Amino acid sequence: MFAILLLLIFNISPYGTFSIVAMDPETDEWGVAVASRVPDVGYVVPWIEPGVGAVATQAYTNPYFGPWALEALSKGKSADETLKTILQRDSLPEQRQVGIVDKNGQSSAHTGKSTLEWAGHKTAPCISVQGNILTGPEVIDSMLIVFQRTEGPLAGKLLAALEAGEGAGGDRRGKQSAALYVVRKRGGYQGVDDRLVDLKVVDNPEPVKELRRLYEIWQYVFLAPAYLRLADEESDKADIFLEITYSLLLIALKSDLKNPEVYNSLAWQFALRRMYPEETLEAAKKAHALAPEESHIMDTLAEAYYVVGNYEKAIYYEKEALKRSPEEEFYKKQLKKFERALKNK
Repeated sequence: MFAILLLLIFNISPYGTFSIVAMDPETDEWGVAVASRVPDVGYVVPWIEPGVGAVATQAYTNPYFGPWALEALSKGKSADETLKTILQRDSLPEQRQVGIVDKNGQSSAHTGKSTLEWAGHKTAPCISVQGNILTGPEVIDSMLIVFQRTEGPLAGKLLAALEAGEGAGGDRRGKQSAALYVVRKRGGYQGVDDRLVDLKVVDNPEPVKELRRLYEIWQYVFLAPAYLRLADEESDKADIFLEITYSLLLIALKSDLKNPEVYNSLAWQFALRRMYPEETLEAAKKAHALAPEESHIMDTLAEAYYVVGNYEKAIYYEKEALKRSPEEEFYKKQLKKFERALKNK
C-alpha cells in the first residue's frame, strides 16, 4: 500500500530532481545517481540492466519509461531511438524528463517544455545529466564537469557528480532523499547477481551526505572484494579491476577507518598477488593495530612481511598466530614457507 501511495504522489505532483546516468566502457558498468526533495527518489527514477543500459525518468514522472526504455534497449535500439520510442508512447511528453545511456555508451536526454524551471540536461559520450526545479543551470554544468574530472570507479564518480550538483544549488526546494546504483554482470555479492552498488537514502535532512557515508562503508566491504573477484574471473580486465582496487586501498590508508577486517582483506589479497608490497604491509599493520589478538590478521601481517623480504618478522608473526590457533594447519604451512625463505636467503 505504501508503494502505491508513493506512486500516486509522484504522478499527481511534479517534483524536482537532479540525476546522472553513466556507463564505464572499461569495466562494463552502468549506473545512476539521483537526489531530490521527495521521499525515496531511488524508488522511481533509476532503471538499469547490465549489458543493456541505464535510464533516469523524472519530473512529472512516467514510471513506465524505465521498463519501456530497457525493453527497447534490450532489442538493440540506440539511446536516441529508444528515447523517440518511449516519448511517442507517452501522452504527456512535454511534462517529462528522461536521460538514457545505451550499451554502447551513446547518450540521449529529453526535457519537456512544460517541466518546471530551472530544468535542462546535458549529454556527452557515456553520460547524461538532467534536472528540474533546480536553482539554475550551474547544477547540471557542475555535475558533468566533476564527473569527467574524477578518477576511480564509476560509483565514486557518480557520487562526486551528485555532491557537485548539490553544492551548486541542487533542488531549489530543499533535500530529502538520494540513491546510487551501479550494475555489471556478476558484480553483486559473490557474483550471485549484478548489483555492484545498491544504496539509497529514503528520508534524511542531508541525503547526499548520508549517501557518501554509506558509500564509504560499501566501497571497502563490498566493492573492493567484488573487483578482486572479477579480476580473478575475467583475465582480460584483471589489470583494470586491480588498479581500481589499488585506488581503494590508497583511500583506505589515508582515511581514519577503524575496521580491521577491511585493511586485512585488502592486505591479504594484494599480498597473494605480490602487488604493491609497501602499501600491502601498511594495510596489514593497520589491521593488526586495530585487532592485535586476531590470529588470521597476524597471518596476513606475516605474509605481508614475507612479500617485502623481511622473513624474520614473517616468522615471528606466524609463530604468534600459531600460539593463538595451534591447530591451524594453514599457519603451520605458512611458517615452513617463511623458514625456508630465510634459510635460502
